[in-house]
Amino acid sequence: CELDRPFAGMLELPFVHDDQLTRCMRLRFQSLQQKNGRPQDGEKLLHPNEHVYRVDFIQQHNLRFLRWDIQLERPGKVTVTGTSQHWTPDLTHLMNRQLLEPVGIFWKKPGAEEVECNEADAQEFGERIAELARIRKVMYFLLAFTDGLEPAQLKGSIVFRA
Repeated sequence: CELDRPFAGMLELPFVHDDQLTRCMRLRFQSLQQKNGRPQDGEKLLHPNEHVYRVDFIQQHNLRFLRWDIQLERPGKVTVTGTSQHWTPDLTHLMNRQLLEPVGIFWKKPGAEEVECNEADAQEFGERIAELARIRKVMYFLLAFTDGLEPAQLKGSIVFRA
């Protein structure tokens, strides 16, 4: 949540909105609705306020989590949930058991300059991502936007010491 000055050995990896995967997951939801179908037992369907993002690990080893760099253009809240999907996923059949805990919750209050978060959960979540980076080149996240916040109003990354 806090912003530090950049230094040598720092690696900042941005959240990239995956439009194609988000569309694909929405089509799965629409398809089930049109057919009066039911999701698989335990399947996670994408809600309208949820979007899929990815982080590409350009380096996988010796990463130590430093901080989140989340910037919100307006007041609102974003919840960041990691997935345990291991390879290039077909997240259209994402199961609830593939959602990682803890989640990162970031918010900006009306009139505030700074983004706030639950520091303990954000720290634990960041450390877990650093561990998972050892075995992954890409990690997928579900970002849920609330209180009127939209994807275009978010700029986010995870900062590691490399």
